Amino acid sequence: MNKAQLINAVAAKCGMSKKDADAAVNTTFDTIIDTLRTGEKVQIVGFGCFEVRERPARNGRNPMTGMAIRIAESRSAAFKPGKTLKEAMDER
Repeated sequence: MNKAQLINAVAAKCGMSKKDADAAVNTTFDTIIDTLRTGEKVQIVGFGCFEVRERPARNGRNPMTGMAIRIAESRSAAFKPGKTLKEAMDER
């Protein structure tokens, strides 16, 4: 499912226009992104938790040349599914 399909599904399930569903989905995503930028977690009980994970700087190798390179520290978003979501994936 891509973003457009998600918007269509939200509009159909909630009985709202696609324009309103688009605004709701985009606002939700924007709020999660803004919260993660501040370093806070976004925890949705039963669904999961979004958090920022920091990776320290480290040494690596360029696979084409074999030369040693320095890989800078980085931050990335991570998702940990909640109990309800995990159980829903086991149901068939």
